[in-house]
Amino acid sequence: MLKGIITPSITVFNQDRRIDYKGNERHINYLLAAGVNGILFLGSIGEFFAMGQEEKKDFISFVLETVAGRVPVLIGTGGTVVAEVIELSQYAVEKGAHGVAVITPYFFQFNQETLYNYYKLIAENLAGNLYLYNFPDRSGVNMPVELIYQLARDFDNIKGIKDTMDSISNTREIIARVKEELPEKDFAVYSGFDEYFVPNLLAGGDGLIGGLSNVVPGLFAELYQAYQVKDFTTIAGISKKISVLMEIYKVSQPFFPAIKQAAALMGTGIEAVCKEPVKGLNKNQITRIKEIINRAENL
Repeated sequence: MLKGIITPSITVFNQDRRIDYKGNERHINYLLAAGVNGILFLGSIGEFFAMGQEEKKDFISFVLETVAGRVPVLIGTGGTVVAEVIELSQYAVEKGAHGVAVITPYFFQFNQETLYNYYKLIAENLAGNLYLYNFPDRSGVNMPVELIYQLARDFDNIKGIKDTMDSISNTREIIARVKEELPEKDFAVYSGFDEYFVPNLLAGGDGLIGGLSNVVPGLFAELYQAYQVKDFTTIAGISKKISVLMEIYKVSQPFFPAIKQAAALMGTGIEAVCKEPVKGLNKNQITRIKEIINRAENL
């Protein structure tokens, strides 16, 4: 089972908003050198929603060749056209991805029966690992715990969930329902909010898929190591830094330009360019991010 820090990587674009392969290579190596346990590409922070199918395929091939098996790789393949989701998911696992993460379909707020059927179709047509992705702030629908349990019970290749809910209680309920009632199931539960990493582990979860690990991956790797050896002094100190860094999410709306700008400020030489129609940050916003990072570093 994949445990620990899984970075939902930004996608680096150049000034003409095309994939910057050299920039992405630098960012990937930055994450790996810091000691992350896995990388998720084409998640929300990766701007999957603004990329075409062929562009995604080219990028998937590139990132898997670049990571070259150094850590497990997950690929975000969610969308509203089931046939395209299945096609992209199968492509990713055939290229060597550890698995795919599929967000709930958006636009319509489907009921539990329809959501079950959506994931059933994907699971039955995918020769690889499938991870559920619950992000109601973006998709408009929250996956009920009972639905998650049913899917985990019914499909061997459904291996886990990223629960991006601003509530550790929801994640804790998933852990209790699925892990405790299906002990034979190798089902991973990850939090999607950085500040819930330690609470996730304490509740019996498996780690974090959080955006700030694009910025300070070494800090999160250190936190995970401290947790494993029960170094609570280090855990407390790093947790304070993360609490400050969470303010980066509030600098822009949507949040991913701020995360991308913060990552660019760490000296890897990448551009903080987003896909259209999202613009870059202004000087005041960049100054604000610098202040947040500086404050966290000085704690």
